Amino acid sequence: MQIQVQIHQVGVATAEGVARTHHVLIDRPTEKGGEDRGMMGGEYLLVALGGCFMSNLLAAIRAREAEIHDVRLEVTGTLASAPSRFTEIEVVVGARCADPALLEKLVEMADRACICTNTLRPAVIPTFRISAIER
Repeated sequence: MQIQVQIHQVGVATAEGVARTHHVLIDRPTEKGGEDRGMMGGEYLLVALGGCFMSNLLAAIRAREAEIHDVRLEVTGTLASAPSRFTEIEVVVGARCADPALLEKLVEMADRACICTNTLRPAVIPTFRISAIER
């Protein structure tokens, strides 16, 4: 199986990404010569990681009919230069739940099932932690 997207130039520093019927703009901030018409590729990488992980986490929650609601993520990438790259990626998971141990277990399961974390792990190890649990 393969997943394919298309990227084509639509401006001086702007590209459009297409996946199935979905379109996004990729651009640079104005201070880096772009028009700020979309996120930078690195920001999309963090969004992709968070979105892929979230999809797996929500599926695990649904499959177990777990009482976990209002799930939210904060994904932070630490940059290094020469060459420019993420050296660390942290995903903080927040949710309303009565059973923090179950949430921790489901976070581990979602991490193992996520295409993005499995792909990135050999290059940069994404870490996951739970924020304060709301009940």
